[in-house]
Order: sequence, then structure tokens, then C-alpha cells
Amino acid sequence: MSLPKQVRLVEVGPRDGLQNERQPISVADKVRLVNDLSAAGLSHIEVGSFVSPKWVPQMAGSAEVFAQIERKAGVTYAALTPNLQGLEAAIAAGVREVAVFAAASEAFSQKNINCSIAESLARFAPLLEAARARDIRVRGYVSCVLGCPYEGEVAPGKVAEVAGELHAMGCYEISLGDTIGTGTPGKARTLFDTVARAVPRERLAGHFHDTYGQALANIYASLLEGIAVFDSSVAGLGGCPYAKGASGNVASEDVLYLLDGLGIHTGVELPALIAAGQRISEVLGRPNGSRVARARLAQ
Repeated sequence: MSLPKQVRLVEVGPRDGLQNERQPISVADKVRLVNDLSAAGLSHIEVGSFVSPKWVPQMAGSAEVFAQIERKAGVTYAALTPNLQGLEAAIAAGVREVAVFAAASEAFSQKNINCSIAESLARFAPLLEAARARDIRVRGYVSCVLGCPYEGEVAPGKVAEVAGELHAMGCYEISLGDTIGTGTPGKARTLFDTVARAVPRERLAGHFHDTYGQALANIYASLLEGIAVFDSSVAGLGGCPYAKGASGNVASEDVLYLLDGLGIHTGVELPALIAAGQRISEVLGRPNGSRVARARLAQ
């Protein structure tokens, strides 16, 4: 299969990245980050999540962030909404696309959201119905697709089952997440080949963590499978909670450098993206997690 000519990057830094930070981050800094990212040419940005601040304190100001960002035409500003209450709050904040998440591992589902995979999917049914009635698009995430911290190996067939359910329920796109970053290219290709029998390839996305340094290799393997949407996080924001000191999300700058090198169009400008990542890294007082950014900034 030939490589896609165009790829859509889904920027998850403002949500998936910042939610793991321990220090408080101001609404103004979050707004600046989202505006910097849209100015760099990103057309899909996960801005925040509407969850209980008790569980995810960093996402407490999501409604204020949505109220203050400069919304550019043609840019999707999405939010994570785990339940109906979250969906209502998101709609009130002017959100037009939301995301829900399930796991491909029973043990992870129990530990992460205190219910079975089947129960989690049943909980999403009323949310998807309500979203459809309000013309809100819903994106689905499946975690632990290439390994689980509790169960180890996860069968591709199980991932296909969960992804197929989410697609049948009305999720327009399913992002497959290598939550602990243990996947390798051969397994990534097998995964997408298997899941594509349940969900069309053009409805699938890859979400790779770089814990074991395999994210870019896995993205290239996925491109060979015809996958043309990838989640990434500016400056590599967001550590991996299951591997102490290990990196989590793959850096958007590193993915963009790979895609630019392959002649694949994204519409994103690397210098502007590097500047956005460096600015938020300085706000957080931590080193930039992107190798490409560090190399370019050192020149």
C-alpha cells in the first residue's frame, strides 16, 4: 500500500498532555497554547475535558478556555466528555466535537474507570444519542491496543471488537492508543489490518506513546497500512503514568518532521509548532520533550 498524500494531525497536548502536569496551569496559558497551535496550522485540537475536577484537577477551567480561545474557521476544537453531564457542559461551552474513551483490556477498564468494557460502552449509548440529536460529532478512543500494564499482551481481535462497537454506536473516527508505548511496527501493522475488518481504514487513527522509543516507527508502519490520522502532543507533553520517568505522548514536532520528510502534506508549519512547544515548556519549567525542537533550538 502506498503512503497517504495527506495526514491530519490531532493535537492532544492541551488536554492529554497538560492533564498529567502536577503544577497548576492558568487559563491564560492554556488559551495561549491553543491559539499558538491553531496559528501553526493545526486543524484539530483537543482543548480540554469536561470531567470532575476531583479526578482531573488540571481540566477544571476547560469552559473558560473554550470561552477565550480565538476560534479559527476550519479548525476543530474538541473536548473529552466521559458522560452525559460532561457532554451537556461541553455543549454549553460551544463545543461541536467530543471524544469518549474505552479500553481493549478488561483489567485496565476496571482500574481506570471502575467498570467492565461492556458497561463502559453501555454508558456511552445515551451520550452518543444526545450528541447525534444535537449534531455534535463524537470521536472514540480505545486504550491499551498494543499492551496493558495489568494484562500484558492484548489480542488485536479484542481491539477490533471494541472499535467496531464504538463505530456502530456512531463514533465517526476511532483512535487506537498504545497507552504504555510497548508496541512495535510489526504488531502495529497487524493491529490495523485486523481492526480494518471491523472499521474502515479511513475511520481509524493512531495514538502512539513513545515510552519505548517506538512511536515514530509505529507511525511509519501505520502509514504503510493506509492510516492517515495521528494523535500527537506538542513538546511531548504528558508523561506515561505506568512507566516512571518515561515519556508518554509522541511529540507533534517529531511526527511533523517525519511527515515533512516523506513529502506528506499536513498544513502545519514546523517553526511555528516548535515555538508553541517551547513557550509552553518554559511556562511549565521543564525541558522540551521534542527531539526535533531541541535540535532546531540548539542551532
